[in-house]
Amino acid sequence: MSIPLAESPLAAGDRSLSVAAARAAIAAALRPLAGVETVPLAAALGRVLAADVVSAIDVPAHDNSAMDGYAFDGAALAAGAVLDLQLAGTVHAGDASPPAVASGQALRIMTGAVMPAGCDTVLPQELAQLDGGRLRVAPGLVSAGDNRRRRGEDLARGSVALAAGRVLRPADVGLLASLGSVSVAVRRRLRVALFSTGNEIQSPGAPLAPGGVYDSNRHSLAAALQRLGVEVLDLGLVRDDPAALRLAFERAAAEADAVLTSGGVSVGEADHTRRLLAELGEVAFWKVAMRPGRPFAFGSLRARDGRPAWLFALPGNPVAALVAFYVFARDALLQLAGADVPPLPALPLPCAGAIRKRPGRTEFQRGIVERDAGGRWQVRLTGEQGAGILRSMSEANALVVLEHDRGPVAAGEPVTVWLFDGLV
Repeated sequence: MSIPLAESPLAAGDRSLSVAAARAAIAAALRPLAGVETVPLAAALGRVLAADVVSAIDVPAHDNSAMDGYAFDGAALAAGAVLDLQLAGTVHAGDASPPAVASGQALRIMTGAVMPAGCDTVLPQELAQLDGGRLRVAPGLVSAGDNRRRRGEDLARGSVALAAGRVLRPADVGLLASLGSVSVAVRRRLRVALFSTGNEIQSPGAPLAPGGVYDSNRHSLAAALQRLGVEVLDLGLVRDDPAALRLAFERAAAEADAVLTSGGVSVGEADHTRRLLAELGEVAFWKVAMRPGRPFAFGSLRARDGRPAWLFALPGNPVAALVAFYVFARDALLQLAGADVPPLPALPLPCAGAIRKRPGRTEFQRGIVERDAGGRWQVRLTGEQGAGILRSMSEANALVVLEHDRGPVAAGEPVTVWLFDGLV
């Protein structure tokens, strides 16, 4: 498959691209993968909905009471006088055929119970004035139609309950259950191959050799991939050896839809990745005008069956690898998986301190969103912003995004913030 990059900024060779141009080029190259499967609701969380879910029923299926109270005909309220109603029974949730109510009568009713014929209004029980078997309703306590849930007000029969491409959340699973569904059609799970490169990299658990560093990238990236709901194929560590790298890329292309690597995409003597990728696929190498994460490569590897395996070759420094993943790979992988990818919420918050910045590149600083002494939300940097300081990424709860054309930031100025975590 050819990557449609000839007229894009990627044709600029080694010239640095803006982050916006790089993200746009990736989005233009990708198409969602085929493949649908049906899973039970218990396995649906985080999966991508394959087709619109159309409601076969009205939800709720009948007019019902929104609270515990007393149901009656609200038309009698028009007189503006105290209503004196005879209590004619009780209706519980689940009662299939509640008794009809005659003029001058009311029924005790429970939350969710079917609204009896002749009733359209519910007086909350805490406002009720009872005298023996009678209910008195003073003027102004309720209006006609209050506290009634109408049939189909949540979902009408034939309406789209959930649109294709949605990544299913807890409430969505509950909504499917409310429609009577026991299973749902979802897109097949994206398969992503992952490996780290470098002779100095060692797996955790082994004694650290002189000059060696433990492989944090593969573990942090695997965790980030799991948050996306993809299937991870962990290919481990690959040495800076052309033959070993070739085997790793060939296996990844054969077994996965996308390939994620860290390290080996700069211009050092041992960075063989660049040459190998030119041989194994159609790859555009970028120097992206960003900090951290300037060395980055994107393209496609050729699998034996002719399909492309999309490559995201991330920088080797731990923070740069994660930042590049969030900036370039996250949305792209969701797009490949068939998910609807809305823009990340970009929140403007005042910055607690000054930040040095020069125009001409996008910078991603690690920040902590918190309240100041006056209770107002702000963001402050975690401290030193070196690309190898992974501790600061762990301490942060947000990225501060300093746009391409922006210069220095003064204390108190608003900056754009991407929050790491949300409620669901």
